[in-house]
Amino acid sequence: MVKSKNKGKKINKPKRTLKIEKIKNGIVIDHIKQGKAPEVLRILGIDENFPGIVSVAINVPSRILGRKDMVKVENRDLNGKEVNKIAIISPDATINKIRNYKVAEKYKVSLPKEIVGIIKCPNPNCVTNKSREPVISRFIVKSKKPLILSCTYCERELKGEEIHKIESK
Repeated sequence: MVKSKNKGKKINKPKRTLKIEKIKNGIVIDHIKQGKAPEVLRILGIDENFPGIVSVAINVPSRILGRKDMVKVENRDLNGKEVNKIAIISPDATINKIRNYKVAEKYKVSLPKEIVGIIKCPNPNCVTNKSREPVISRFIVKSKKPLILSCTYCERELKGEEIHKIESK
């Protein structure tokens, strides 16, 4: 029971329970857009052969998002390209680096102004798809909400779900 600041009355506050065990070292990706946890796992290259412990929560209640997903991966860190990919599919995600069961670092992902080599341009006539010499794709972030990207070479615009379907390796 918790004492209320109003009139000294006791109120019942719902007890929070931990449904996923803590990890000693690794990462927790929280506030993932609802239903996007499988895409985050794909981005991280995590499948049934992954040697470490992975916990996934899907469709969890969230005060901020209404519903969210969460991914915990023991003994794993993220590189900049992975963080940028997560920012593309879930711009409200937060990354928690865990050391000795405690949050050692926490930050919110953010979209860079330019996305290089992550997304393939869907325009078959774009130089990134037609050139005999490899040309790395480059997209400018024109808008974050809603997400709109523009190919630097052919100026083709990509919006929303269209972006997620064409991620390159």
